[in-house]
Amino acid sequence: MISARQHLISIVGIFLALAIGVVLGSQTLAADMLTGLRSDKSELRQQVETLAEQNRRQTDELEAADRFIAGSSDRILQGALADRTVAVFTTPDADPADVEAVSRGLETAGAAITGRMALTDAFLDASEGDRMRTSLTNVIPAGAQLRTGAVDQASLAGDLLGLVLLLDPVNTQPRSTPEELALVLETLRGGGFLAYGDTPARPAQLALVITGNGARASENNQGANIARFAGALRARSAGTVLAGRAGAAEGSGPIAEVRSDSVLATTVTTIDHLDREIGRVTAVLGLSEQLNGGAGRYGTAAEATSLTFAAPPR
Repeated sequence: MISARQHLISIVGIFLALAIGVVLGSQTLAADMLTGLRSDKSELRQQVETLAEQNRRQTDELEAADRFIAGSSDRILQGALADRTVAVFTTPDADPADVEAVSRGLETAGAAITGRMALTDAFLDASEGDRMRTSLTNVIPAGAQLRTGAVDQASLAGDLLGLVLLLDPVNTQPRSTPEELALVLETLRGGGFLAYGDTPARPAQLALVITGNGARASENNQGANIARFAGALRARSAGTVLAGRAGAAEGSGPIAEVRSDSVLATTVTTIDHLDREIGRVTAVLGLSEQLNGGAGRYGTAAEATSLTFAAPPR
């Protein structure tokens, strides 16, 4: 007969054997897991190195392409906008390097820049809408008829500026007197909506709106306001191009807003890679495309149809 003491010893022995088995098993499992983790780490390191090398090669290729296009831009752009006139507008986030590069491209193409005007934060701020509309409605030239659909601040400003600053696309004649143009511009500058230098702006055939990366597009409806402004200019001109960087073609960015609108997408040419030489050249050629009745979506964003023109429009 088994005593209680022997029974207890047997139970303790069983649990001790189980404990030893668990310890030995866990050590084996841990070793297997460690081996697996080391293998995964090695594979991940290899993937990172491969991707880094691919990124390096692509960066080198982009920089080489930029150098080639920069060296060929004179030949590409020469005469593309001969005897044409362009009014240049910039948004608060436009990169000065982009503005300078595109301005040089316009000059190379033979275009004359008749005015450089910077839209301020107040111009694009929806909370400033009432004040801006009041300022604009007080300086509409006598007898001028604004478009009935231009009710928001950006559309109204684009329509009025298009009327007084851009030449009639049909007969290429001014639609305002120098005094009327000066009054509209001075009113916008005095209200803190527009900034420009001392050289008086002159009427132009074409409009180029240069924006940035769309970082503040969602603030106070700025992205949509830039898009509407560009659309209103296009309705009054022989052509309008909106150009910026990739971020402006995403989310609520101004280029994304234009491309998502069925009317604007087919009338305003957009470029979303203005930080690259190919984008800067395309922005200039886009004005030539507009003169020929076309409108395109160029760049690297999802809604772009191609990187640039298949052949430079002439």
